[in-house]
Amino acid sequence: MIPTPHIELSDLTQIAKTVLMPGDPLRAKFIAETFLRNAVKINGVRNMDGYTGYYGKKKVTVMGSGMGMPSIGIYSYELFKYYGVEKIIRIGSCGAYVKDLQLYDVILAEHAYSESTYAKTMGVSNRKTLPSNKSLNNRLIKSAEAQHIPLKTVTVHSSDVFYRMNPDDYKAIASDYNAVAVEMESFALFANAKALGKKAACLLTVSDSLVTKEMTTSGERQTAFTKMMEIALGSL
Repeated sequence: MIPTPHIELSDLTQIAKTVLMPGDPLRAKFIAETFLRNAVKINGVRNMDGYTGYYGKKKVTVMGSGMGMPSIGIYSYELFKYYGVEKIIRIGSCGAYVKDLQLYDVILAEHAYSESTYAKTMGVSNRKTLPSNKSLNNRLIKSAEAQHIPLKTVTVHSSDVFYRMNPDDYKAIASDYNAVAVEMESFALFANAKALGKKAACLLTVSDSLVTKEMTTSGERQTAFTKMMEIALGSL
């Protein structure tokens, strides 16, 4: 089934085995234009732009996932299942649940907790916490160390909703599941990787804090989160 409903690419030679996947397709465009050599646009369906180019001698694809588990669930599944992709590294933003995390800190999601039924519906797990891939994480950790970029390995909360009626709900989640930050995609990505025998990891930059109420701008989220991009690219 190529091309798939959401990815128009029909030539598998135009896509790399490793995909970096920000939520924002404009962040994908920024990465392609800033870091990649000979980048070529490979997808534009629903404006979910994807690009393939070279970082040094390494071929890599960067493509947006959209927001939320259903969206990254669709794109990562199609990439894994039909386009021969072996590794997906999510490079996204998150909200801090603890005061120790500051704006622009970079974290690596070793586990993702979620109330979501995504993994159960996929038929891969009834667990509420799923792991990322250890070998891929180790490469990311080594990349961060080589570039002297601080990186914290943590558990994150993958939420189905962005706005909660009780904004203090996060305190119980942080306490009960040792989750230090919240995002909305990694649990589904990890479930798809488990279902299809692939590898997935998740790097996140702190874009706001539920504790201090600080936040970055949309422009900063698009172009200023370069440390996690450099870690991901350095792991290639």
